[in-house]
Amino acid sequence: MGYQDIEESRLYQRVEKLADRVWDIVITWDSFIKDTVGTQLIRAVDSIGANIAESNGRFHPNDVIRFLYFSRGSMKETRYWLRRAKKRQLIKEAEVVSFFRELDQIGRELNGYINFQRKRVIKEETIEYRVDE
Repeated sequence: MGYQDIEESRLYQRVEKLADRVWDIVITWDSFIKDTVGTQLIRAVDSIGANIAESNGRFHPNDVIRFLYFSRGSMKETRYWLRRAKKRQLIKEAEVVSFFRELDQIGRELNGYINFQRKRVIKEETIEYRVDE
């Protein structure tokens, strides 16, 4: 399998679209709501993609996985803020359901990527060391 930049991946593009959809809603809220719920929701949803992007800059699978776990945590936080927004009647039920479906799909793809990283083998150059006596 050849190299694919993370920005070209279906997972990353899916996360960007989700973040943009959430932004389009939050940007219409009044300033108090934006400063409270909106800021937290946007930070959480943007953090999903940001951590996936940062994982791509890491070499060792354990480092990559660590940032993918951060991304998974941000997904949970996004769900929390979406529930709060729904409860406070800021987002319609149908939109929240749509966002949750998308987050579920992102979660499946993210878990697949984590599993791929767990199986990835690093081929490091072996160097023979010799001690001269």
